[in-house]
Amino acid sequence: MLTVRRREQRQRVKNLKRKKVVNICGLSGRFNLSLMAGPGLFLLLSLGILGFSHADTLSILDSSFCQGELKVIYPELDIDRCLTIPENLREKISVVWQEPQIYFSGANVDKKYILMMLDPDAPSRARPTSACWRHWLVVDIKGSDLKVGRLAGTTLTDYSPPMPPRQTDFHRYQFLLFEQPPHSTVSLSEEEASRGNWDPQFFSTRFNLENPVATLQFLTQNYND
Repeated sequence: MLTVRRREQRQRVKNLKRKKVVNICGLSGRFNLSLMAGPGLFLLLSLGILGFSHADTLSILDSSFCQGELKVIYPELDIDRCLTIPENLREKISVVWQEPQIYFSGANVDKKYILMMLDPDAPSRARPTSACWRHWLVVDIKGSDLKVGRLAGTTLTDYSPPMPPRQTDFHRYQFLLFEQPPHSTVSLSEEEASRGNWDPQFFSTRFNLENPVATLQFLTQNYND
């Protein structure tokens, strides 16, 4: 039997689905977009409403984030669904492994794509005063490359591995894949030089991005905690 808290979580999810809202980084007015008609994606990005009770148990909201056919491949870890990084791999994903391979089997070979990797919990989920933290941003990615796990696009922000500060609990690391509008030249403005407090709404509006075609996230905490 569901607890009162569990029922409240499910009701919040239902309410958000009815509103059909995309919300990135839980910041008022940022990236609230109506979802496209058709299958579309219902994204619960960075709402920050609920946490999770155990390292290996995601909340309903965190579990609902992952949509589409995106796959993130590290040397000893394939991620194709929302999950928490196992304790024995947290140091490796923070200080050993380089940028992962990115696969998207649903890519259109005639299109280009944009990949974002964000931390909405910087410096902590309780006080995300630096969200969104931009960990990685690659544009001009060919669909044909995504199908085979190649990310041979234009890197606007170099990959920065997930390394939550000590004693800040678990952070969410979110991958968002967008179709890039044809004939567009995508870049960061001078105001976007800092990785912290990045505004995806500003970026997406400038380049007329639709909603993400696929999303994926994992959770991890500092490996010394």
